[in-house]
Amino acid sequence: MIEISVPDGARLRQLPKDHATLAEVEPGGRAVVCCVRGPEGPRQHLLEMGFVSGTPLRVVRLAPFGDPMQVELHGYHISLRQSEAREILVRPA
Repeated sequence: MIEISVPDGARLRQLPKDHATLAEVEPGGRAVVCCVRGPEGPRQHLLEMGFVSGTPLRVVRLAPFGDPMQVELHGYHISLRQSEAREILVRPA
């Protein structure tokens, strides 16, 4: 189990070791969103784009230098910076 800190010092629930950040998922990999962490503004933006708990997604591809990455969810293709992808916790699908 790992513990994740949030900016205000509070703790999120502990997550099993099989969870990772979206930035760690390889192209072609499928995952399910567990939660989105980070500052409220960027976090809210990711939630509004559809990165809500339980949403299945697929990493389509990475740009030549690895940033940004293209993700498919809800039938849409979304480009995310690696810094944004590190704030999205996922588990394997």
